[in-house]
Amino acid sequence: MLISAERLRDFAADIFTAAGTSREEGARVARYLVEANLTGHDSHGVVRVPRYVQWLKSGFIVAGVTPEVERETPITAVVDGKYGFGQTVTPVAVKLGIEKAKASGLAAVALKNSAHLGRVGDWGEMAAAEGLVAIHYVNVQGSLLVAPFGGVDRRLSTAPHCIALPLPNRPPVVLDFATSYVAEGKVLVASRGGKKIPDDALIRPDGSVSGDPAVLYGPLTSSDRTPENGEGAIRAFGLHKGSGLAFMCEMLGGALTGNGTCGPREHGRGRITNGMLSFYLRPDVIDEPAAFVARAERYIAFYKSSRPAEPGGEVLIPGEMEARNRAERTAKGIPLPHETWASIVACAEAVGLESARIPAAA
Repeated sequence: MLISAERLRDFAADIFTAAGTSREEGARVARYLVEANLTGHDSHGVVRVPRYVQWLKSGFIVAGVTPEVERETPITAVVDGKYGFGQTVTPVAVKLGIEKAKASGLAAVALKNSAHLGRVGDWGEMAAAEGLVAIHYVNVQGSLLVAPFGGVDRRLSTAPHCIALPLPNRPPVVLDFATSYVAEGKVLVASRGGKKIPDDALIRPDGSVSGDPAVLYGPLTSSDRTPENGEGAIRAFGLHKGSGLAFMCEMLGGALTGNGTCGPREHGRGRITNGMLSFYLRPDVIDEPAAFVARAERYIAFYKSSRPAEPGGEVLIPGEMEARNRAERTAKGIPLPHETWASIVACAEAVGLESARIPAAA
């Protein structure tokens, strides 16, 4: 089915409001989720609405939180998200980093105890829109999903990493990826009738690989998708390289920030929290901006001039596909698998949303 971004935002906002958030917060969370769908990152889009509502009802997410700046210097800060929606607390931490970097040229901000903070690319784009380079290392405390290189047991989170840089006259260049072979959300989408994951994205306890979401979630006989029910794990991408980068995300985003690592739960029993260590850089403290832009544009042209590996193919730079997806889906609507849509409608009904507020499938 296809649904316009505006209708989907309103619907998701209605669900969150009915579940107990303020209208302002519900609309904000919905906006960021739909933005993920618009960029083509459906794994971080509205497929997560039922899970967010479940976490809200169980107390794992706290509505209406005001994050606290625990410690601060002119160029650093530590922000406690107090288990609030990531879409509420993360913008506060990012804005703080932006302000400090604009004033001093460089800033580092640690965020801890955030509920799922969504598509990390949003936060890179937020900094790039202000003319800053941003680097983010993210971990997921309490979320054991990924097997390290050479192992079969879950010892890592999906540990996202993001780098964003601004260039005039084009969308920001944004590299944003999970260090796992696929994000857990992509397995979730596949389990609900969406795009399939690669046949070797998951690993079973016996070391064999699979593309069956049941390896991660257990039997797909109910609407609930809980990774704790499965016996297998997601594989790290890139053999030892992805596994090593994920390890460093746990060290920087989890151990250093105070969020805690993805290992045995350190706090917030039952909660899954994100930690993020972010660096913000004002390009002019390194070199004259026009010279940087000229060099970057020359290299982009050289990079994209490579002959495509397949007939009709194209070499793309980071962020280019997301920009194209955003334009196409804004114009034509956001595609959702019917099972994903059904799970969102069921969630809406469960929180008591009036049937008149539920859009019809198209």
